[in-house]
Amino acid sequence: MTKAELIDHVVNAVDNKNLTKKLAADVVDAAFAGVKVALLEGGRFSFPGFGTFTVKTRKARKGRNPQTREEIDIPERKTVSFKPAPRLRDDL
Repeated sequence: MTKAELIDHVVNAVDNKNLTKKLAADVVDAAFAGVKVALLEGGRFSFPGFGTFTVKTRKARKGRNPQTREEIDIPERKTVSFKPAPRLRDDL
């Protein structure tokens, strides 16, 4: 699903004729901005019935350049992990 498809879904799912695509796009953007703030500040965002996003740290490791086969160092980095809620997992 693309962002445009999500916005269309929000507009169609809400029973309010005053909700425009522009307003729905602003709401979707604000929601994802809130998720980003939660991850940056607390490292965790949970939405009941959907799942939990957490910030995890990947350890530094050795890798290999596929073109030259030269060994390279891959530095430690942070990434976002998602664990689906049991209800979502069951629906899948």
